[in-house]
Amino acid sequence: MDDALHWQKSTFSGGGEGDTCVELAASPTHIHLRESDTPTTALTTSPATLAQLLKGIRTGTL
Repeated sequence: MDDALHWQKSTFSGGGEGDTCVELAASPTHIHLRESDTPTTALTTSPATLAQLLKGIRTGTL
């Protein structure tokens, strides 16, 4: 994983201390997601694909 990525914690991660957060980073063409307790493992996707997933979750179609 590229160490130059700027990782940000999700506002929905509960606000607890420790390694219980979802983090994301954006690069010019991709969105990278990881859990803070396993920072060396990340999911990489396109912004459009992530948007479709979130839309499906919100509307209950998934």
